[in-house]
Amino acid sequence: MSTPPLSMSYIHLMVVLIWALNTMAAAQSGLEMTQTGGSIRNRKQRDISCRENLEYPHDNICCLNCPAGKYVKAYCTGALEKGTCEDCDLDTYTEHDNGLRQCLKCTKCRSDQVTTKTCTITQNTECQCKPGYFCAPDQACEVCKKCSRCKDNEVSVKNCTTTFNTVCETRLPTSSTISGKTPGPVFLIVVAVLGITAALAGVYWMRRKPFKRTDTQNNPSATLKVVVDDQNNRSIEERQNNQNAVLDDTQLYPLLEQTQAENDLIKLVPLNGDESLKKSFELFEELDVHYHNRFFRHIGLSDNAIKSTVHLHPEDRVYELLKVWLEKVGMEADMNDLIKALNYLGQRLSAENIISKAIKNGYYEYAENEK
Repeated sequence: MSTPPLSMSYIHLMVVLIWALNTMAAAQSGLEMTQTGGSIRNRKQRDISCRENLEYPHDNICCLNCPAGKYVKAYCTGALEKGTCEDCDLDTYTEHDNGLRQCLKCTKCRSDQVTTKTCTITQNTECQCKPGYFCAPDQACEVCKKCSRCKDNEVSVKNCTTTFNTVCETRLPTSSTISGKTPGPVFLIVVAVLGITAALAGVYWMRRKPFKRTDTQNNPSATLKVVVDDQNNRSIEERQNNQNAVLDDTQLYPLLEQTQAENDLIKLVPLNGDESLKKSFELFEELDVHYHNRFFRHIGLSDNAIKSTVHLHPEDRVYELLKVWLEKVGMEADMNDLIKALNYLGQRLSAENIISKAIKNGYYEYAENEK
């Protein structure tokens, strides 16, 4: 009969113990909520990482990116939502999906650059160095550098581009440069024949020289005949050009006979039509500046055309005047005529160097019967 009271006391003790444990658990939970700002949800969201290139974080949630060409005008209010996206303004852009609050400003090309692609809302401006200048891609392009020119004892093996400088190599000996290979028996025979021909021409001219002077002195009007005959049909400028041409021919007349045989031997054939001739113009930069006026008069340019380029750099002047010559001559323009003009003026070394470069660069080749 004493068992029931003991059982009731045991049950009462268990109830008190359970109540005490629940009170302690509630207190601990309240402490944790206080330390985390009162929200377990906030602690978990703080650990969320947004997917790269797809989302961006805002207030502990991930918003979806705006597309290229737009920016975020207003953030999203819920996770995995897209906020308000707005188009980029003029002269601004975004190239990729983004969470930017404003678009990027378009690049402005510098004064030493040209624009190759204009800026759009999805692409920045693209710039490159002006012709005649370069900037290596592995260097910070703060300023474009002027392209180098090969020295007198060098030849260009690679022209300057917007990203690479000119590449030069030391010039090969002249005897092997023209043929492009080690001189053979045939080449040596040709050189010997040319040398003998030149020597005979020199002796022949020396013997005739006194008679030429006597003829000119006895008949001074002979050198003026060209001008007098054309006075009724030609302009003052043309008559003056004729007088200058007569002067040049009088001073250089011996060279005509000396190089006549050489002019007949040199024949070049273009590999790319008119383009071969145009590309070869840059090779004439090495022409001695003292021979510029004589050279261009000899190929038929007027004094006015020659004087109009006197303000240019000598190398640029040669290139511009050759373009004037090409426009004047048209379809009859021939590289061989320019080479003959150089030989006529006694600029044989320049002629040989130009021929060598023209062949090495793939602009010309020797005619079949000249190889």
